[in-house]
Amino acid sequence: MPMNNGTNQKVTAVHLSRMAYLYVRQSTLRQVFENTESTQRQYGLRSRAVALGWPIDRIVVIDSDLGQSGASAADREGFQRLVTEVSLGRVGIVLGLEVSRLARNNTDWHRLLELCALSDTLILDEDGLYDPAHFNDRLLLGLKGAMSEAELHVLRARLRGGILSRARRGELKQMVPVGFVHDGNDCVILDPDAQVQAAVRLFFDIFKRTGSCLAVVKEFHAKELLFPRRLRSGAHKGELVWSELLHCRARQIIHNPRYAGAFVFGRTKNRRLPNGKYSSRQVPSDEWILLRDTHPGYISWEEHLSNLARVKGNGLAWSSERRHGPAREGPALLQGLVICGACGERMSVRYHSHRNAEIPTYWCGRRPMHRGEIGLCQTIHGGALDAVIGDIVVEAMTPLAIEVTLGVQQELANRQEEADRLRRQHVERAKYEAELAQRRFLKVDPDNRLVADVLEADWNAKLRAVAAAQEAYENAATADVNAVSTAERAELMALATDFPSLWRDPRTQMKDKKRMLRLMIEDVTLTKGDAVHADIRFVGGATRSLDLPLPKSCVVLRTTDAAVVQEIDKLVDTYTDKEIADLLNERGVRSVVTTPWTAARIGRLRNIYRLTDRKTRLLAQGLLTPEAVASRYGVVVSTVHLWRRRGLLRAHPVNDRGDFLYEIPPENLPAKFAHKPEYQIDPITSSSRN
Repeated sequence: MPMNNGTNQKVTAVHLSRMAYLYVRQSTLRQVFENTESTQRQYGLRSRAVALGWPIDRIVVIDSDLGQSGASAADREGFQRLVTEVSLGRVGIVLGLEVSRLARNNTDWHRLLELCALSDTLILDEDGLYDPAHFNDRLLLGLKGAMSEAELHVLRARLRGGILSRARRGELKQMVPVGFVHDGNDCVILDPDAQVQAAVRLFFDIFKRTGSCLAVVKEFHAKELLFPRRLRSGAHKGELVWSELLHCRARQIIHNPRYAGAFVFGRTKNRRLPNGKYSSRQVPSDEWILLRDTHPGYISWEEHLSNLARVKGNGLAWSSERRHGPAREGPALLQGLVICGACGERMSVRYHSHRNAEIPTYWCGRRPMHRGEIGLCQTIHGGALDAVIGDIVVEAMTPLAIEVTLGVQQELANRQEEADRLRRQHVERAKYEAELAQRRFLKVDPDNRLVADVLEADWNAKLRAVAAAQEAYENAATADVNAVSTAERAELMALATDFPSLWRDPRTQMKDKKRMLRLMIEDVTLTKGDAVHADIRFVGGATRSLDLPLPKSCVVLRTTDAAVVQEIDKLVDTYTDKEIADLLNERGVRSVVTTPWTAARIGRLRNIYRLTDRKTRLLAQGLLTPEAVASRYGVVVSTVHLWRRRGLLRAHPVNDRGDFLYEIPPENLPAKFAHKPEYQIDPITSSSRN
């Protein structure tokens, strides 16, 4: 093989004092077994190194990268070892059949050239010997590297073009999701396994009813149902196994257009990272190769788009749009549907307890939070608002109550029947596997105990699986029978003519009410001013507006009505505090705390509103105190009280403690009462006589 000029001058004693490294590589394991001639030619380069002066024992062969692509050096341990040895100055010459054997990537190739030039290392290929430190040799090696990379690009482009051509015709064979298989002509058909089809159909039925992937997973787990999957790798590749349904698999099924009978290619795009690995990203749907109705499906294309919209609506609760959210268990009827009329953001829900009940409050604080401001955008009490929206729903749904209730009852029956059929099929499959294990055991030679023992153990395991499946089926069947009793069915039929009762029934969960509400209302925009203005946007595009009075604050709610205060002010002229309290209770006037009136509460109310007390009013009218009356007639105070009890003086009660004020006595009061000894009462004993 001819070499370029100056070969003898390029190899020096310094080069010969180092090791010679021969790099051998094939791109795939298939090439290693089939293209043996190329491998032999690469190993034959050792004779070239010997001809240049390297002893055979100083030639190191690196062939650990056989079966590795040269597109990147990330996974090629042999190439990385070669680069390390060159950078340490231990290599005198690098031998490779051609540039493409060393690298098909300009980045890796030029890095090797730079290290060889710095460490004074030669490069030899089938065409000649090169010194990367020389400009001409380096230029030639750079051109060879560029041509090698271009060759790889052309090969990939040809393969990619063929793949795209078949994909545009819908003829590209791909791995199909569970529920589909390829027939003898490589056409996609529904899995002939009836249990697999039933499980997939039940999945979409539950999602249609619940509208949430997580709800589907929870129902499968609650009913102890398994979901099929096919192994993609390993010794049992392609086999069908049954396991628990995971949330990630549920999302994959919902997003896969295959279940709608569509062929799709190009949903993801791979990109090489600096470390040699690949990252995958989602491609917009308008860039896919999508062919509808290419094979049978489990749902229609319209239902597939509807499912995607529902999943997207559930995820918007955590996105920047925040316009919608999934229905949850809280008592807030409009949770996930309320939009702030001030900033346009989705309003969140907070709850407070009032009389052992959770009351929702819709609040918006995102815009002040993003701007670093203190305070909230607006908060709106949700109790009265939810009640009004509920009345609107009842008003709209009442004509359809019978049809809706009958549909619910039929759905309950179908759901129970579908779950029972899946469990029954699981038992049948377990019995079939047990019978198959039995036939295998009976066909084995009895003398071959090594095989017979294994088959017998497998048979016993299958029998235990049949017993477990049968027991699970019977338990689940009993639970399904008890789920909806005859009385409950009759009650459900009775509610068919009264949808308001169904809506207001305490057994109707809030999550179900919210789901019904989402079938009618798209969103509700709230604006708080002198009143709460609500703009309701229905799913069909219709709108409705209403104004609700602002709820009274706690201070206002605990403030006594002005009319009641005025009435108490009038009653003070005539009655004491206890008499006023009894009179208000008889009239049915309630206090702000909904408890009966008491004398203490009347007294506090007089102090708060600074009402003139009864004593001051009576004194202003000219009434006299007991002391003034006693001084007027020259008697002790106890005598005045005695005259009041005998009816000689007219007195008015001041309070509920027995204090009185007296009208001015007549001037012709008999003097005999004022001077008779029997009426001169000792003050010390007056209290006992009284």
